[in-house]
Amino acid sequence: MATSDHTASAAITGAIFDCDGTLVDSMPMWNSLVEDIFDEHGIAKTPELLAEAEAYNFDDMCFWFHERFGIGESGEALLASIRATVQGHYVNDISLFDGCRAFLDELKAVGVRMLILSATTEPEVRVALATHGIEDYFERVIQTSETGSDKEHAEAYQYALDALGTDKQTTWVFEDAPFAVRTAHNFGLKTVCMFNDHDGRDQAFCAEHSDILAHGYAELSLALLEDYARPAEHTQGVLRALVVDGSPDPSSAELVASLASQNDYVIAADRGVLACRAAGVVPDMLCGDGDSMGDEVQEWARATGVAQIRFPSEKYATDLALAIDCARHEAARRGEALALTLTCASGGRPDHALAVMGQLIDAADACPRLVEDGLECRVLAPEGAAQWVVGAEPGAVGSTFSAIPLREDTVVSEEGMRWNLSRRELRAFSDEGVSNVVVSRDAVVTCHKGLLAVYLVQADAPKA
Repeated sequence: MATSDHTASAAITGAIFDCDGTLVDSMPMWNSLVEDIFDEHGIAKTPELLAEAEAYNFDDMCFWFHERFGIGESGEALLASIRATVQGHYVNDISLFDGCRAFLDELKAVGVRMLILSATTEPEVRVALATHGIEDYFERVIQTSETGSDKEHAEAYQYALDALGTDKQTTWVFEDAPFAVRTAHNFGLKTVCMFNDHDGRDQAFCAEHSDILAHGYAELSLALLEDYARPAEHTQGVLRALVVDGSPDPSSAELVASLASQNDYVIAADRGVLACRAAGVVPDMLCGDGDSMGDEVQEWARATGVAQIRFPSEKYATDLALAIDCARHEAARRGEALALTLTCASGGRPDHALAVMGQLIDAADACPRLVEDGLECRVLAPEGAAQWVVGAEPGAVGSTFSAIPLREDTVVSEEGMRWNLSRRELRAFSDEGVSNVVVSRDAVVTCHKGLLAVYLVQADAPKA
């Protein structure tokens, strides 16, 4: 993971952590415990009841079970019984998430102040922390009942923020529960969703309501938080960002150098730094896991002062996806729209080429284009770039042109081609637009609706 100087970064001075499902892998235990109570007493486990139970803090959940369903002699008796069971699980069955301690070490090393805000009662949280030897990282353990609220409401996070004494703009929240992620994010705190698959979470919801969605601590580092949170420059216009990927058959050095000169910001996606070095291009950012660079190239990157965000090799996202995220962060900081160019991304591996198309589709709002030697591909969409005057490209007249609809009911027009289309509705991946020919410098293709991949293929094309 990335390291920093031993002073608190302006990007993060405080951290509010949830415990269950965020620091320790205890949610399966909690889910089983709650479901077992329902089963034991013949109560139907509707999604609404399960969600209601999760929203309560530990104490209130026990009293809720007693008062609503008559379980236990009293709320106090039920609480004592469940508490003993839970503590036993924390000691014997519950593991710390992989990479958690290393991430806490990173934050502690730069003076980030940390506390825990949990719906679980403080004695149980402290048992979990002590079992794994991480209690000294946190200044306080706050249970939500102490705040007079719960994580459905911003008052709980305001209470924790006041207790921590750090600035709201530089305090991050780490949560796994979707409702808690949403509350913290809507309150204006920068939020990391620690997403896992086994809790049945809605990933799209979590991504929408968090600043960073991570599948584990392997995907987090202090450098990533700093990259996300660097202050915006509040400029206007368009950031032209080039991402140099690490395909086994890279673009020529001439093309990489030409594209770099045309763009404002260059990001090397891991092995892409090899292509940058060969082209004499020093990227603004190096993003990836470093597993395919080699010691010599890594030393070159350090010597040239390239900023780096490093990730472990075992991660959900690809180096390319992480690099595109970095481009989005940079555009957001500058207050600019993103115009994205990829190169060295599709050569040598058909499976990689298909995955790259997926990345272009996801970035349709950023007017994305893929440029390789003799090939340019753009994704057109009404919400991004809806039109390409393809005939104006150097050497385009006489070249092969293909348009592939990527969604059902895509509506396309082509003018200045050997075969033209006028608002033709095409089904996804139909071949009607394949192998056309550009015949005019005014040739243009327009995507009126849907999503369209367009290719200009030039056998003897000039570089860029």
